[in-house]
Amino acid sequence: MTTMVASARADLLRVRKWPAVWVVGAAWLLLMVLFGYVFNYVAYATGSVSFATDDAVGGVLLSSVLPASVPATITSGTPMFGGALMMVLGAMVASSGYGWGSWKTIFTQGPSRTSVTLGSLLSLTVVVAVTVLATAALALGISTSLALVEGVDVVLPSALDLGQGVGIAFLVLLMWALFGYLLGTLARSPALAVGLGLVWALVVENLLRGVGGLLGWVESFTLILPGTAAGSLVGSLGVEGGSEGAPGVLDTLSGTQSLVTVLAYAVALPLITVLVVRRRDLS
Repeated sequence: MTTMVASARADLLRVRKWPAVWVVGAAWLLLMVLFGYVFNYVAYATGSVSFATDDAVGGVLLSSVLPASVPATITSGTPMFGGALMMVLGAMVASSGYGWGSWKTIFTQGPSRTSVTLGSLLSLTVVVAVTVLATAALALGISTSLALVEGVDVVLPSALDLGQGVGIAFLVLLMWALFGYLLGTLARSPALAVGLGLVWALVVENLLRGVGGLLGWVESFTLILPGTAAGSLVGSLGVEGGSEGAPGVLDTLSGTQSLVTVLAYAVALPLITVLVVRRRDLS
């Protein structure tokens, strides 16, 4: 336990001083602000309809940028954009240690591979948690400011709704970050791990869901995919998906089924990662 905590603290120092981590986090916040607030509010203020808002007009557009909609706003982008970025983050955190020779140096000095790996995974979890909290704080600040500008009552989301939104966003982003960490461990190359992860999340899963309408066994297989679980979990919060909603949001699984599946991935992915690190040669 002492080694794990020390490893987590050391890895947090590494990622905190790594510009790539800040770039990934900033990219996610920027996407959330653009698609959650800027496009909708500009369309509402100008009376126009943009590609990001489809046929939504008037009060619907305004309500989407008010504080009460914060839980939906911070979760709507997590199955697709946020998940892809966290996967990139996880892949870089894991694979960079092999490229720099850090893992070989650490493991050959005696600390348990399990403790060191779990410490690194714990630091990644902290980074994801901080990202989600920053997302919620930024969304509350922007939405409250817009409500004051428009002269409407500031109605904050209930603690339960906000907690559900933050919790779902954290679980979805953490699952994708852990998936990226496993890919980085397997590939030992940032470029390869990031490429494989993005192809899987953005292309392969969507193709499999498309083929699922033709082949029953493929459709059954898509029910346990991480993207299906993440999209369904966000959809259970009431976020609209499909062609007129947020990309990646689904209603394939129930809220309970999707939650259990995401939690199963959150437990299984670190275990597989630790097993790979323990049994594989360092060269």
